[in-house]
Amino acid sequence: MFVLIGFAVVFGSILLGYTMHGGKIGALMQYTEFIIIGGAAIGSIVIGYTHKAAIQVAKSCVSLLKGNPYSKRVFLDLLQATYDLFLLARKDGLMALEANVETPTESAVLQNYPSFLNNHHARDFLCDSLKLVVMGGTNVYDLSDMMDIDMEAQREEAMKIPHILNTVGDSMPGFGIVAAVLGVVITMQAINGPPDKIGEKVGAALVGTFLGVLLAYGIINPLSKATECVVHREMQYMACIKNAVVAFARGDVPLTCVEFARRNIEPELRPGFAEMEDTVKRRGASHTSESQAAEAA
Repeated sequence: MFVLIGFAVVFGSILLGYTMHGGKIGALMQYTEFIIIGGAAIGSIVIGYTHKAAIQVAKSCVSLLKGNPYSKRVFLDLLQATYDLFLLARKDGLMALEANVETPTESAVLQNYPSFLNNHHARDFLCDSLKLVVMGGTNVYDLSDMMDIDMEAQREEAMKIPHILNTVGDSMPGFGIVAAVLGVVITMQAINGPPDKIGEKVGAALVGTFLGVLLAYGIINPLSKATECVVHREMQYMACIKNAVVAFARGDVPLTCVEFARRNIEPELRPGFAEMEDTVKRRGASHTSESQAAEAA
């Protein structure tokens, strides 16, 4: 939502100022310039990156229109999900976790938290780590190191998207110059024409430079920064899982485990301790009783 508002402010202010100076919007509608600049940008992505990466860039840009997926509610759901799992293990033993981590999509506990269950990266990260705890034989320090390695690999993969957007954004002014130079070449071919026609062609050529700079600093680079913010939140989300699992493997009580996770959340999104305690205990007790009733049936 805020991405759309930002775009509206960028284009609205530019076009408003332009028209207030007496400019005509039609003079900016140079579709051939869009084709040159846009086509060159897409081509550079195809040349420099895999088709999968290009598709991921498109999907990420579309998903940004919905806002950052890692909200306070999503983080609170994560705290609740981990608390429920740890409470189950504390009451019924570690083997009670086995069914939940082996087939998480069928877990009576995790099905209560679709925001977590639908995040396959986070789901696999938590379940794979808890499998090591259930099997035993892995000390806390090795578990922490393995989770750090996993998080770093995920971060490198996720950062490819803002890196691609940043690279394309930096190249857009250059593509705009290419479009402008081609426009000048066309203008020179009609140099003996009427002055008004020559003026139109020069104006069309300058639009190429204008579009290149606008697309770079008004669209592509801000999108790159926005995707980087999503990656930052995602890594915070993963760090919450890591801190909770390591505390659980160390033998801490469930509430202490989720407190380690809560402290990792940035202050803007972090729920208060009382809010977290009340929520996880209230919902945890409700979901545990529902899970036991379902298993008994």
